This record gives sequence, structure tokens and C-alpha cells, in this order.
Amino acid sequence: MKNLISKAKLNIATATGSLFYGVTSAMAQSGFLNPTDNPSAIAGQTGGESSLRNLILTIVNYFLGFLGLIAVIMVIYGGVLMVTSGGSDEGFNKGKKILTYAAIGIVIILLSFAFVSTIFGAGSGQQG
Repeated sequence: MKNLISKAKLNIATATGSLFYGVTSAMAQSGFLNPTDNPSAIAGQTGGESSLRNLILTIVNYFLGFLGLIAVIMVIYGGVLMVTSGGSDEGFNKGKKILTYAAIGIVIILLSFAFVSTIFGAGSGQQG
């Protein structure tokens, strides 16, 4: 069993390394990070974002928004389980556990949003 787990870890590490190598080499070959790129052409291709920093911030914000949506859905699901448990301790406790973990997830998502906005905003001189 330990041998199987170590092989799985090795496969995951190899796949992750290969993916990272492929992405970085593709970015280098395509000139994605070329400082002589035309900012207006980049803005046209990325939906109006003319800098890599703003593009990354936009992507991270959309991702955190999606995670927030999932967390709110889990809060609703946990509440419905608690209400429809019909006096069953098992159903009520399951809903309570889902509700607790979803609330923790929302707090983590909000803190992540604040952290990312602060870090990326500090380098660009933006307020808010």
C-alpha cells in the first residue's frame, strides 16, 4: 500500500512539473511576457486589461466569486437539511456540519479576497 501511495505521489509530482514546464515554455515561446508588446493589443485580447497584474487580479477575483457562490449554495443546502431533518439528530447534525464548514469557507474566501486585493493593489498604487 505504501508503495502504491509513493508511486501516486511521484506521478502527481511529475504531472505537475510537466504542466508547469509546458506552461512556462509556451509563455516564453509565444512572447506572452515580452516587454515590447503593444499594451492596446494586449487590452484587446484580455477584455480591456492592459497589464498582467490587472489580468491576474481579475482572474483571481472571478475565481473567488465563484467559490463564494458555491459556499452560499452550501449554506442554503445545510439550512435545508437542518429544517427538513424532522427531528432526526443525524440529519440535523449533518446540516449543522455543512453550515459550519460553509461559513468557515466564506470567511476564508473573504480574507483571501482582501489579501489578494491588498497585495496586487499595493504594487499598482490603486486605492480600495
